[in-house]
Amino acid sequence: MSDAEDARGDAGLLDALPDGAVVADDAGCVVAVNQAGRAMLGLDGDDWRGRPLGEVVRLLDSEGRDWVTCSAPYAGLNSRTGIPEQSWLLPSGEEVLVAATLHRDVPRGPVTHVGVSLRSGRGRARLDRERSDLVATVAHELRSPLTGVKGFVQAMLNRWDKLNDDQKKLMLTTVNADADRLSRLIAELLDVARIDTGRLSLYPRPVDAGVLVQRVVDMVQAGTARPIRLVATPDLCDIQADPDKFTQVVTNLVENAVRHGDGTVTVTLEPVAAGAGPAPADVTGALLTVDDEGEGIAPELRRRVFTKFWTGGVRGGSGLGMYIVNGLARAHGGHVAIGDSPAGGARIQVSWPQGEE
Repeated sequence: MSDAEDARGDAGLLDALPDGAVVADDAGCVVAVNQAGRAMLGLDGDDWRGRPLGEVVRLLDSEGRDWVTCSAPYAGLNSRTGIPEQSWLLPSGEEVLVAATLHRDVPRGPVTHVGVSLRSGRGRARLDRERSDLVATVAHELRSPLTGVKGFVQAMLNRWDKLNDDQKKLMLTTVNADADRLSRLIAELLDVARIDTGRLSLYPRPVDAGVLVQRVVDMVQAGTARPIRLVATPDLCDIQADPDKFTQVVTNLVENAVRHGDGTVTVTLEPVAAGAGPAPADVTGALLTVDDEGEGIAPELRRRVFTKFWTGGVRGGSGLGMYIVNGLARAHGGHVAIGDSPAGGARIQVSWPQGEE
């Protein structure tokens, strides 16, 4: 088989790659370009074969310098094995991420082959947009309570002598509530970061779920006029949980139901048998169900509820609550499911594994 036939065979294998690929020999001449690479570089037919690498890989940076001249794949230290990925521009102006591998037949010998990969920059651009959206969302959530704190503090500083005690108390109460909101948002952001990086610290032990749920219901009920009904099975077995994290899960669910629902919020705590509810077949423990009487969550949106900064309805929120609920439940070996409430609203069910004897 001739070298030309070998090159065609190699190019056929390269066509299976999703990214662009270009291979050059020891003389710096191109011997193979896959289909994705030809499309990116605007190559037609086989006119690229045997041409210098710099004429085929026509990539420029923002200052007009070309990739081959800047990267010098055949020069430099003889210990180099590759060129790290960098952003370059195609002749069409589209961004592409370029990396290269330098092959040597013997260690520290001359470069015998150069393999160049070209990956579309659209994925990175989308990631940059997502990061920008994240920053904008966080900034908006932080700015709202900060604006209230700043406004009331400034008003008290400017009109302290003209305000009576009741007015001062009202302003300080509002500032305190906004400060609590800021603290809660920062804690949620930290929890999200720990869940994403796998650095969530848990201290699970057998705890009485009924006591913790009762405390949460009483706390939330004290701050809302909407009725919250708790239905708990007596003599429920202990669950295996970090008490603080379990309390955070219940608090997020009940507050979400109060915020987005209408009418009565019903919280049910009952034992769950193996395979019942959202739990897998080998899990036993407790099943927490929170029902509201709102508009519910459409089936096509239920998977998105567990993503970061997803908000539904017109009553807002940070969009982190359900992401944290799902992350904390899964970290404990539990499971979360979304369904329809008998009253027509949303039903959130969380199964929690049983505590060890």
